[in-house]
Amino acid sequence: MQFPHTSQQAQLPLFEAFMVQPMAPNLKDVVESPWSAEPEVFSELSLRGAAGNCLSLLAPILRELSEDQDARWLTLIAPPASLTQTWLREAGLNRERILLLQPRGTQSAQQLTCEALRLGRSHTVVSWLNPLSTTSRQQLISAARIGDAQSLNIRLG
Repeated sequence: MQFPHTSQQAQLPLFEAFMVQPMAPNLKDVVESPWSAEPEVFSELSLRGAAGNCLSLLAPILRELSEDQDARWLTLIAPPASLTQTWLREAGLNRERILLLQPRGTQSAQQLTCEALRLGRSHTVVSWLNPLSTTSRQQLISAARIGDAQSLNIRLG
């Protein structure tokens, strides 16, 4: 059985039909334009669950940061009580490259974190600020840029 062909207009093959119409946005422009001119200086990690499990997930991250080739410190600001010198040793962190700092007097952990970032003596400053407002986040970003450092905030839940 044959079907009559009534249309005189030729049908374009599937891929040619897509090639005829311009794509939006132009893929070439997207690939050639950088995402951001400045590197990211702030990161945040949220861990939920039992404290021991959270610390187990955190250990390899901190271990890697403690072995960084940068001659500056890995600074931990007001870490949770479970993050002790014993835990640092057992987790295999290079304790000779780590500073543990606690705020004193009326100084907040946020203020201490900003100060440590601004000074630039640490390649990474890890904080446990929760909740972290938009204003606080912007202060950390600004301080990290001044000190050419990285800010990592960890939220434990």
